[in-house]
Amino acid sequence: MGLRPVDLARRAGVSTQLVRNYEAAGILPPAPRSDTGYRQYGPEHVSALLTYRALAPGFGAETATEIMRAVHDGDEALAYRLVDAAHAALHEQRLATDAASDALAALAAQQVDEFTGPSLLVGELAHRLGIRTSALRVWEAAGLLAPTREPGTKYRRYGPEQVRDARIINMLRQGRYYFEQIRPVLDGLRRTGSTEALRTAIAERRAAHDRQTKAMLYGATLLYELITETQPAQQDESAATAPAQ
Repeated sequence: MGLRPVDLARRAGVSTQLVRNYEAAGILPPAPRSDTGYRQYGPEHVSALLTYRALAPGFGAETATEIMRAVHDGDEALAYRLVDAAHAALHEQRLATDAASDALAALAAQQVDEFTGPSLLVGELAHRLGIRTSALRVWEAAGLLAPTREPGTKYRRYGPEQVRDARIINMLRQGRYYFEQIRPVLDGLRRTGSTEALRTAIAERRAAHDRQTKAMLYGATLLYELITETQPAQQDESAATAPAQ
């Protein structure tokens, strides 16, 4: 006798409606019906449900759903590609976090004096930094600087925050850091307000990467078990439908 929706739901600690939603989304394989029309779930549904619930925290609900659909369709290659793509995306996030950490360390090794004077025009700021005005415009076009504009004349004005950002950009550019590496440092400083708070945020980000990696490993373990469980059944179906020689 098969499992009822409520029995399957209890196995995973979810509601019966969520079980039905999972089946409709292709996360679970279709359930056969009893003579009276009730769904009857088996061990394969338990495995699929637990696998999806393990995949979702690390891979995200959308990717986990796509992986489960691929498995049920017998498209293992697609499932593997989805897993690989998720790992690659996390690796890129780790690289970005490492780059921000390195840039912050380079910034901490230099002194960034606080600017408290009146706002500066583009030429005045360029003179203070010893750079060309075109560099400031390039940084602005790249989204690193956001000067205000004077009413009427539309001249660029750089207040204390913009001067600080320009000094940081200049220091890091001299250290051969790319815009993609500088941007998260500036964003973090604007968000946290200090290098120490940004350093804490980077440490928390790295810890989040580690938690996601562990979740992905756990989900992949159950996925491997699910795939190896379904392979014999799929092979039997293929043999049964193959024409006689």
